[in-house]
Parts: sequence; C-alpha cells; structure tokens
Amino acid sequence: MPTLVFMISRRQFLALGAVTVVATACSDSTDTAATTTPAAPITTATQTTTVPTTLPPTTVPPTTLPPTTVPPTTLPPTTVAETTTTISIDELANAYTEFGPYPIGSTTLQLAKGPKVEIWYPAVDGTSGEVTYDVRDFTPDAIRALLTADIPATYTFPGGRDVDVANGSFPVVLFSHGFTGIRVQSSFLTAHLASWGFIVAAPDHPSRDLPNVLLGTASGDRNDSVDDLLKTLELVTAEGSDATSRFSGRVDNSQVVAVGHSAGGSTVVGAALDARVAGFVSLASGILLGRGNETTGTTTTTPAADLPQKPSLFMAGKVDAVVPVETVTRPSFEAAITPTRLWVVDSVGHNGFDDFCTFGNGTGIIGIADASGLGPLLDAQPQLRTLGQDGCLPPAVPVDQTFPIIRHAVTAWIRELFGIDAEPVGLGAEVAGAYSVAVEIAERL
Repeated sequence: MPTLVFMISRRQFLALGAVTVVATACSDSTDTAATTTPAAPITTATQTTTVPTTLPPTTVPPTTLPPTTVPPTTLPPTTVAETTTTISIDELANAYTEFGPYPIGSTTLQLAKGPKVEIWYPAVDGTSGEVTYDVRDFTPDAIRALLTADIPATYTFPGGRDVDVANGSFPVVLFSHGFTGIRVQSSFLTAHLASWGFIVAAPDHPSRDLPNVLLGTASGDRNDSVDDLLKTLELVTAEGSDATSRFSGRVDNSQVVAVGHSAGGSTVVGAALDARVAGFVSLASGILLGRGNETTGTTTTTPAADLPQKPSLFMAGKVDAVVPVETVTRPSFEAAITPTRLWVVDSVGHNGFDDFCTFGNGTGIIGIADASGLGPLLDAQPQLRTLGQDGCLPPAVPVDQTFPIIRHAVTAWIRELFGIDAEPVGLGAEVAGAYSVAVEIAERL
C-alpha cells in the first residue's frame, strides 16, 4: 500500500503507524432331472399245485404327440439411457465456499535469513480446537502499549497448532502479504486452502511488514520479498525431505502456486518467473503494482518485459480506492499472458482480501485506534483514516458476505491449475449472478 509521509513527533509517528496495519481440503447349482425307478418284479408263491398263469403281454402303444413348435420369442432391444447429473449454477458457484474435508493444522517455522514463516496444512482426523492471532501482537511494544481498548483485535479459525499432518502428498501454496501486512493477515483464505488439501506457507517480509514499517526500517525492496517467498519454498521442500519433520513425505513440490495481496501481488509475479512456480493469483493488485517503490505503491504505465509465462487469476474489489481496479488490476489482466481470469467483486475494498476488517467490530484497526483514544490524531490526517478503513466501511459490505466468494474462486482456480478438477468448477461467467453481491467475471483463455 502507499506510504504517506508526514512531519510529526516520534510519539505521533508511533501512534499513526499503528493505523497503517490496515492497508495492508462399497449352493452349488443342482441340475433337476427326472428320476426313473424300475417296477419291482411280482413273485407268486405256490404249495402243491403249480398253475402257471400266463398273461398275455399288455402292449401299451406309445403315445406320439405331434411335435410342438414354440416360436422363438423376440423382445425388442432394450436401450439403457445414460444417467446425467445436473449441477445447478448455485452449486457450481459455491463448490468451495465452505471448509474442505481436512481439519486444519498450523505451525510457525523460520527462514535461515530471519523472517518467520506461518504454515497452514491438512491435519490428521480428530484435530479440533481453535487457532487465534491478535493483530496487536505484531506491532512494536511501544505501539502495542497504545492500543489499549477492549475491542476485538483477533482472528480465529478452527484447527490445531503443531498437530500431525494428514496422510498424503500435498501441493504447495506460497502466500505473500501486502504493505504493512503480516504473514497471518489473510488466514480467512490460507486456512481455508489447507482444509482443501494444500500446504500454505507465508513468510513475513521485513522489507514491508507491519513492525518494520512502524519502526521506519522497511526497505521496500521487492527483490528481497521475492527471495523470501522462494526461500520459503525451499524451506517447505526441505521439511518434506526431513525424516524428523511432521511434513516428511507430505510435500508435493512439483505443484506450486503463488498468491499475493496488494504489494504481495507484485512479489508473486516475480516469484512466478521461477520454473518451480506454476502460476499466480493476484488479490487487489496487479502486474504493474510495486514496479517502482513498494513503500509508496507506485506503478508503471506499461507491463514489464519479464512477465511470467504462467496462468494467472486476478481478483479485485470494485470499491478499492487504494489499488483501483480500472487503473491497476484490469490493465494487468489485459496485459497478462494467457490463460488468465479476472474477478471483480462488487462492494469489496482493499482490506476485503485480508482479515483486518474483522477487527474493531468491523471498522478495522482504525476502530481499535479510535477506541484507544487516538481519534484526534487520525482526524488530523484524514487520509490515514481513509486508507485504514478501505473495505471496512460502506460502500463496502461486511467481509463475511464476500469472503466466501474469494475462497471459492481462489480454491477452484488452484484446483484447476493442478488438474485436481479436470474442468473448471464455478469459474466461468455463468456463476457471476449467484452471489450476494454482483461479480464481474472475464477470461482470456
């Protein structure tokens, strides 16, 4: 997301920094024949006189019946009609909106270069419980101390921490967070993908993550974030080859896709240039975003010459004022290598693709700041409030209405990419009118 530079005191800077977080699986057979028993001989016993009695033979002429001819019975040929299963548009549109067949596991690893990596994965049967994170725990201590309001600042999904991985070998999804984002920022999607049989890995990007932005130490180096993502792939691959790891034999690194939000959309474009990555998903972003400086979110006006020759999916919010669909996402879709798809979801803003609008009773971290007494500082810089609440307030609808659309589209697209679904399920324009909000669906195949 774009960075705004203001002349403020250090305490004001810390307070304002807290606000910027928003921007970002089934007898023997017996023959019955006639039995003929010969008649027993008749013997007559005599005492003195034997009178032989001779009876004339009795001849019973054979009974000859005229041959009976039974005409063969000819039945008309029987035709068995093919069974056709009709799937409704509504079923197609919502095929992947709900959690999949696997329980969800999560754990945290770390790259040798430093950043932590969050991993969501298909867990063994019987896994239960909940996993929760608090966004305030991802801020520096000084900022955390200011966010004192008793107001929701957590996101929870069903699952277990550090549980065993389900049997099987699972494709890999790499996730890249946005500017002022955090590795767990889109758990609504990453945990969902794990339930459908994917290992999802998301590193923190020190070049643009929340704590470094707040501390003024974010470099904005796109190449560093691309390196984070590819190093994460190497880490997951190594875990799959390590006999002592819970992921031993569970990682299918022949099937890898990258998903990114906002500035992360630029990162996944870079990562998709790697031969190991089969395609990419860009959320509230585009191939033109972040080609300048990630810290300012500047864009170029022409597509880069090094676009990945890979399939892609672009998703955008119709009311995103941070990364407008018409000036960034749609031109990116039009410039991308085919095959590519575009979904524009009405009434969704920039933070409609992360968890942040679930905080602050639906007002985002801005609501946390307001409830913590920091409203006057925000009022002094209204553009910060606008950026922080993009996608959390009207004209955007509550994200719980639109999260299912995003979950379905991303899950269906990845399943098609990897050949899990022989044909695309609910990705075509026929499902555009099946949701609670309007969706524009375009494709270049």
